[in-house]
Amino acid sequence: MKQTQRGFTLIELVMVIVILGVLAAVAIPKFVDLKGDAVTASTQGVAGALSSASAINYASRSISATRGAAVANCTDVSNGNILQGGLPTGYTITGAAVTAGNSVTCTISNTTVAPPVTASFTAVGIS
Repeated sequence: MKQTQRGFTLIELVMVIVILGVLAAVAIPKFVDLKGDAVTASTQGVAGALSSASAINYASRSISATRGAAVANCTDVSNGNILQGGLPTGYTITGAAVTAGNSVTCTISNTTVAPPVTASFTAVGIS
């Protein structure tokens, strides 16, 4: 009778473990700093939403004074009338006053991490 081999040899199993170990050693450092990238991306996303909300508010308010809300400084953009749902928790806005019809660059900070991550957005003033 002819015997057939079943299963893997010890050398084959060791080689698979070695290959998996090398792959893990290369891949793990790429995933270690994902939190920092995620915080930066979320801060930039909120800044983009604020810029967009400010532009839409300016357009709406230009058509009719009863629509939207007046914007006299950077923090006015974050209220619930302009940015639906308001500013998420853990974010603060700093910036200067803005006159009607002009725009100013404002800064938003994500204070949930140390050091805080910042991004900028544009606020358009309107009375």
